[in-house]
Amino acid sequence: MTYERITSIASPLFPQMHQLMQEVFPDEEVLEFDLWKEPLEDPGIRVFVAIYNGEVVGTTEYRYYKDFNVAMTDFTIVGKPGLGIGRFLWKKRQEDLERLSRENGKELFGMFAEIYDPYRVKEHTFGGVKTMDPYVRREVLSHLGYKKLDLAYVHPSWNNDGEAVEGLDLGFMPSDDNLEGIPSSLVVDFLIRYYTVLPNKPQAWVDMINGLKDKDTVSLLPL
Repeated sequence: MTYERITSIASPLFPQMHQLMQEVFPDEEVLEFDLWKEPLEDPGIRVFVAIYNGEVVGTTEYRYYKDFNVAMTDFTIVGKPGLGIGRFLWKKRQEDLERLSRENGKELFGMFAEIYDPYRVKEHTFGGVKTMDPYVRREVLSHLGYKKLDLAYVHPSWNNDGEAVEGLDLGFMPSDDNLEGIPSSLVVDFLIRYYTVLPNKPQAWVDMINGLKDKDTVSLLPL
């Protein structure tokens, strides 16, 4: 299995990756094909695929913010069972992020991730791909060390239609597992930066951001 970066929609691997995303995620979570041009060319956005026998069988997108010293896992897709794809993507991503943080002269503070909560929203089918079952994914992320931020989380729809997407938690995996909270200013700055690409922000998102600005710390709760 090989780990290969995609930096252009012209890559012959990208249509396979985009198709895999459409098979797994709800429509509002998948950016249109042509709109991927700028993200893929952005050096700060790292999109990799796992290739097995010439086929894209998994993919992950993430980014490292040097000024915040945190990472964000946009998504990870395990397209087939029994190949160790999840572990492969995790190790390769961690190696890459640890290298980037070392080059920044720091130890990675932690990593954000949006995590579906199937106990609240039960209709996530994820294209029938059992490796992406939200119950399984949530427990795997908990095992890895992710915790959830103590807030009612919403995010802008990737359709850029101004709708609020609910049914997720904002998770954070601290490098220090004993950490009980993180600065709310970090959460605010991160979310504003992360969703700059979507100009149509729902009011619920704006209210959430304003509420965070009134706090000093956001607690990390068990996932």
